[in-house]
Amino acid sequence: MNLSSRGLLRLTTVLAVAAVALLPNVLQAQNTSKSDQWIHVRVENKDEGGETVRVNVPIDMAVKVLPAIRHNQLHDGKVRLDCAHFDDVDLKAMLDAIRTSKDGEYVTVQGNEDDVRVAKNAGYLYIHVTEKKHGVHSKKNGDAKESAASSPTRESKVEVKVPMKVVDALFSTGTDELDIVAALRALSSTGDTELVSVKDSENTVRVWIDSKNVTD
Repeated sequence: MNLSSRGLLRLTTVLAVAAVALLPNVLQAQNTSKSDQWIHVRVENKDEGGETVRVNVPIDMAVKVLPAIRHNQLHDGKVRLDCAHFDDVDLKAMLDAIRTSKDGEYVTVQGNEDDVRVAKNAGYLYIHVTEKKHGVHSKKNGDAKESAASSPTRESKVEVKVPMKVVDALFSTGTDELDIVAALRALSSTGDTELVSVKDSENTVRVWIDSKNVTD
């Protein structure tokens, strides 16, 4: 995977993992709050006997409770990032350039290992990353091309659709932190939106917001 696609994939993974790991704590803290908008997380394990986890949290409750949680990289409603994980890419500068530019498709990469698409349209940032996992080639028997053809290609797909005002809020404190509370406040004024979709051979993850208090 090249540097650009690695950085994008890790960014979306951080967002998805943060939602899955932190929202259950919020849910346990209080369950009587009412809100027009709810954030939902659904994780399905595809293994035989695998579990499905569903989390539903009112956004206004999350905004109030998250600042009180201190766990690993989470503090005061912010998640601290290790900038080295992003291969020396200044994500704040990159996203600021996209935010101030006209709508368009900024990055399109089609390769043997990854397909990447980054675009902005009508106030939304779109990031699509497909990581291709090829079968192991046999060097002992037969031609490598024949072995590659007989080995299926598995794909991991990450699709992100985020309002640009939410992106602004996430990176409002600096390059080494994501302001989750500020992003949730921005989300609360947004209509029903699919935020993150992750699909691979082992799990599917979906993160979205709407006015329902249950998942699909």
